[in-house]
Formats: sequence, structure tokens, C-alpha cells
Amino acid sequence: MIRFRAATSDDIGDIVALLADDVLGRGREDPDTAVYQRAFATMQSEAYNHLIVGQQDRGRVVATYQITFISGLSLRATRRAQIESVRVASDLRGTGIGGLMVEDMRTRARAAGCTLLQLTMNITRDDARRFYVAHGFAPSHTGFKMTV
Repeated sequence: MIRFRAATSDDIGDIVALLADDVLGRGREDPDTAVYQRAFATMQSEAYNHLIVGQQDRGRVVATYQITFISGLSLRATRRAQIESVRVASDLRGTGIGGLMVEDMRTRARAAGCTLLQLTMNITRDDARRFYVAHGFAPSHTGFKMTV
């Protein structure tokens, strides 16, 4: 059984381990969690920015995602839920946790008055793309990023 809940500062080490638990994350995450603790404190002060973890009955954190609620004017003032940093522990991928996580995302988005769930992913993540399409996401936009 998996329970999805708001992350706490005690979860940061487990979350960073999940972020580093893939080919892209290995090279960009830092084992020193101090910077992540500061970022989490900032996130906690932002009312519409939430870090979620999936925890097994035995207490292990096995999944995480970030959800941010955004109000806007486009699409007839559609309120959106932006999803980032979606991860499931590599030894548990393919067990249904990801599908449960998508349902949790949808539930939280609806509760916040959102009618659109959107996310970005690295284009090299072929398995993730197949997962998202299988769970109802449509590849609809091209994204861009710029370091500032």
C-alpha cells in the first residue's frame, strides 16, 4: 500500500536519492542535502508549491513529485497544475505506483480548482513518455529552457 502525503524536511534525503536514481539524475544531484533543505524551506513558504512523497506501509519513501498550482488568463482563465520531478524508486517501477501517483496528482489538482494537468520531461526519457501517454497525457507542446 502506498500513501501520498506532503513531504517534510525529514524526507529530503530520500527525495534527493530518488532524484539521483536514474541516468540523468546521477550526474546532476548532490549528496549534500543542505542546498535542498534551503530550497524546501522556500517551497514551504510558497502557498501553491507542494512537494509530495509516496510512502509504503513500512515507511519507505518510494515516489515523489512536485505540484504547483498556477492561475492564468489563457484558455478562458484555466487554472493549471504544473508537475515536476516525478520519480519512482527504480526497483519498484512497473508495479503500478506511477499510476497511483497520477491519480493523486489529478485529485490534488481538482481540489485546487485546476482543470488542466501539465508537465515537462526530458526528451531522452522514452520510458517516461510511454508511461505518460498510457496514463492520458497528450504530447502537445515543445518546451524551451534557458539558464539565467
